[in-house]
Amino acid sequence: MPASRYRKPATSLCPQARHSKSVRQSNEGRTVIDTDTYIPYFLVAVNNPLSRGASQHYLEKFGVGIVEWRVISMLATEPGIQAARICSVISLDKGATSRALNRLQELGYTEFKALPTDPRKRVWWLNEKGYDLHDRLIDIALERERALIAGADPDDLEAFLRVMRIMRRNVEHI
Repeated sequence: MPASRYRKPATSLCPQARHSKSVRQSNEGRTVIDTDTYIPYFLVAVNNPLSRGASQHYLEKFGVGIVEWRVISMLATEPGIQAARICSVISLDKGATSRALNRLQELGYTEFKALPTDPRKRVWWLNEKGYDLHDRLIDIALERERALIAGADPDDLEAFLRVMRIMRRNVEHI
């Protein structure tokens, strides 16, 4: 695939230059969402069953759900981080992050220390038991990803990732 195909345009084209439309006319003449082309629909329609299935599988096999897995993944990626950083990177609310960190600590997967500048703030990391769990979960997570993208063209996947990164940036301003 020529590299020029993937150059960023000088100006933002979407949504005005979109090929498909997010709406259609219903039989009653109303403007309604077209679930074949409305992007937020696809994000939810893929993410909800994917997360639900992962959570169910992880709970049955390891006693932790998808939220705990996301926190474990962040702690493995950036050991010694604060809860606020976890919230920021994985777009998880403070309450869910706090509950997950406390649950993981109760289960013996994490450790923390209070910051000397503010004892109310903690930095968290996985201990050996936590890394062992991470290593078992990541194998399953990667297998689920492989199953999810089976049949997709590699160039299409890279284009999809570029668009998702743009939407990730844009969602902060909506």
